[in-house]
Amino acid sequence: MRLAKYLAHAGVASRRASEELVRAGRVTVGASVVRDPAWPVDASSQEVSLDGSPVLAPAGWVVYALNKPPGVVSTARDPQGRPTVVDLVASDRRLYPVGRLDIDTTGLILLTDDGELAHRLTHPRYEVPKTYRALVGNPPVRESALEALRGGVELEDGITSRARVRRLAADVVEITIHEGRKRQVKRMCDAVGHPVIGLVRVSIGPVELGDLGPGEVRQLTEEQVDHLKRIGELHPHM
Repeated sequence: MRLAKYLAHAGVASRRASEELVRAGRVTVGASVVRDPAWPVDASSQEVSLDGSPVLAPAGWVVYALNKPPGVVSTARDPQGRPTVVDLVASDRRLYPVGRLDIDTTGLILLTDDGELAHRLTHPRYEVPKTYRALVGNPPVRESALEALRGGVELEDGITSRARVRRLAADVVEITIHEGRKRQVKRMCDAVGHPVIGLVRVSIGPVELGDLGPGEVRQLTEEQVDHLKRIGELHPHM
């Protein structure tokens, strides 16, 4: 593990702040001062210290699933003082949300201290599917609108990729996408004449919202985390 990542995962500071600590000469590995944030660290055989005090080896990564309520922002901190998704998870880890949901959108969001996993789940090249259920206006949603959503619709930032779409009720559609454009599902529905009234995310890859109530949290099992890590591993989209 790189030295700055080790410090950040141990809760010393953010990754960027940890890099500055290393460059300032405040970190030692064994008996030597190290100024390279990318210096490889083997926690099983090397002691890392900050200003002379040992930094305990970080524990394994964690991933939490949260049912985000409306009115909560999908960031670690909010300058306007609004409640954040991190506020809802009782953990002493430095957690970060994986991707975002609009403040009025509810449903599944993941939080983790594993930066590499967060990157894999949010980067478009890995095509991680995310499924949403949308309550829309101007019902009923006809087959022509469903076909347009499936085939790709023209937005101001380009045509969307193909999506899996099914109608659950006259005014409810389920949409699975693998892109991560801002407000994408809402804009797609607007484009076919059905503005979104309510939106909930029900799954990310193999992880489903299930019976989590609004504001409730569960920690993913090792098996679920391993499954997430395998997404796109063999054949990422280039």
